Amino acid sequence: MEAVYDGYISKYANRKASEPVARLLAKTKITPNQITWAAFGIALLSFISFIFGHNIIGGLLVQLSSIVDGIDGSLARLKGMTSTFGGFLDSVLDRYADILIVLGLTWWSVSHETYPGIWLAGFLAIAGTICVSYTRARIDSNHRHLFDKGLKSLASRDIRLFLIMLGAVTGQAYFCLIVIAALTNLIVFYRLVYMYRYLGQKGDQSEPASPSSQAP
Repeated sequence: MEAVYDGYISKYANRKASEPVARLLAKTKITPNQITWAAFGIALLSFISFIFGHNIIGGLLVQLSSIVDGIDGSLARLKGMTSTFGGFLDSVLDRYADILIVLGLTWWSVSHETYPGIWLAGFLAIAGTICVSYTRARIDSNHRHLFDKGLKSLASRDIRLFLIMLGAVTGQAYFCLIVIAALTNLIVFYRLVYMYRYLGQKGDQSEPASPSSQAP
């Protein structure tokens, strides 16, 4: 099973809350997959809060979802219930949660702020968010660790959600969307350039693609 990657916020903040909770839940019948669904449910509540204009509640729920999202993996390891499907489910629901959260923040910004290009900022933030996750998922497992340190890791999910929480709670959704859009897309571009050069040094970037390597 792939080693767990913790971003800066997850490592120094979220884990201080999620690990004790995971140890408590390890004594119950609650399963890791149930926690995965709970994290998604909290993200959905955040989206609903933004739609109804409750930006502070929505922002706090975003961060709570981020913390709860770290419980399922820890719980799985404590209970010996790690599984390929569990990791797959977590990744899929995280992507839906990411889209809902950024879409909700965009909706709130459109409803409460008067800046130009809010929908464009929201679209770019969603696109960058998805592509950051996609670049890490699509690179082969032997090189995935290269995205887990330095500048290449600065747009990790825990950092994105923390920034969204700050933007929502302070009522600065538009500027938050701009930051998320710029950060994620720049990191994606940087990863592409970095891997082109890295694989080029190994004579690897021109290998013909096999049918199985094509994106769905």
